Amino acid sequence: MQITIAELVRNGTMSAEMAATLWAAVDERRSFLTVAIPRFAGKSTTSEAILALRPADIALHRLDGSVEQLERLKRERLGGYLVVGEFSQAPVPGYIWGEPVQRVFETLAAGYSLQAALHAAGVEEAIHAVTEGNGVSDELASAFDLVLYIERFGEDDASYWRRLAHLYEVDRVENGAPQGRTLFRWLEDGDRFEAIESPRGFSSERLAERTTVIAELATSGRTSEADVAEAVAACRTTS
Repeated sequence: MQITIAELVRNGTMSAEMAATLWAAVDERRSFLTVAIPRFAGKSTTSEAILALRPADIALHRLDGSVEQLERLKRERLGGYLVVGEFSQAPVPGYIWGEPVQRVFETLAAGYSLQAALHAAGVEEAIHAVTEGNGVSDELASAFDLVLYIERFGEDDASYWRRLAHLYEVDRVENGAPQGRTLFRWLEDGDRFEAIESPRGFSSERLAERTTVIAELATSGRTSEADVAEAVAACRTTS
């Protein structure tokens, strides 16, 4: 069973305002990079919960990094998200590094958005890994609109807990470094989330509406995939 965005709000991983921003992002097909340290911090879980909020007509293309797959996607121009399991040198299916990463970014020009994950200790380190580590130009790396940094705490599977510690909006990448703004951050003192700046290009009214929807789902315990899908569809119908 997939963990939903409402469940991530209910269990304290992120705030309803953060979830609303991420929902708005996938509605507009914005590219995002999910970053975490150490392992088992929930990169895939969080990314899948966000992608599940997208409109039904936005396709997902899960990449294996092969030249053949990317060339086909370039030709077919299907739109939607290119989804990379992780930018990593680990010998795991769906994990890619180096030239395959460069080819993924080059494919975006055919009309795709990108969702990828990366093991790094923060936003700047993650973007540096994309540019310096994988040879992706500043211009191509600027495709990312948002970077999510997750921290994991606890001693073992039974005690792990997670927080979306930093949600950053990228305007562009310069000299391998992100230029933009922090939207939200997690404060360990008081275990709370702080809103720093409003995201650009989103309707504040629509963000408030989405925040209310997510918060009501989380507080009522209606966090299943069916519950979230129903609420998201109803919100789109009334917009």
